[in-house]
Amino acid sequence: MALTKTQKQKILEDLKEKIAKQKAIIFVDFSGLKVKDFSDLRKRLSEINSALKVAKKTLLALAFKEKGLKIDIKKLKGEIALIFNLREEISPAKIAYQFSQEGKNLKILGGFFENNFFEAEKVIELAQLPTKEELLARLISTVSAPVSNFINVLKGNIKGLIYVLAKAKT
Repeated sequence: MALTKTQKQKILEDLKEKIAKQKAIIFVDFSGLKVKDFSDLRKRLSEINSALKVAKKTLLALAFKEKGLKIDIKKLKGEIALIFNLREEISPAKIAYQFSQEGKNLKILGGFFENNFFEAEKVIELAQLPTKEELLARLISTVSAPVSNFINVLKGNIKGLIYVLAKAKT
């Protein structure tokens, strides 16, 4: 069933609004994806404050052109859906990558990060990076390791002194 002009206009306005507010946009091909899997993907994305939007390529091309983002939508193959995130850049790429690795029919086609288009390979590389929390945990453990090791060395000296004093009393 064809969309009416007002429906297309409404979709276009919604796309332009989401594109303007986005921190990340991931392009995925969902050809052959079952409805159950599609719903599961939407659920996972909603948990990280992301949204999945399906639109026709012509409407997508118009929305990106009006927002000044350069991409040739026609080069992207398959049925295209967009994953938007307003807060984080990497989380939606991670979810899409994990979902595609589970054997589902989902292919990452590319993405926009900081108004620059990245090919699928770069988006997958970004998805494989550790999260911000993981990196902070690594940093904290690296910074705190010398201090804790120093404390353990000092404890060893005190334990040795107490052992010698205890032996001297007897």
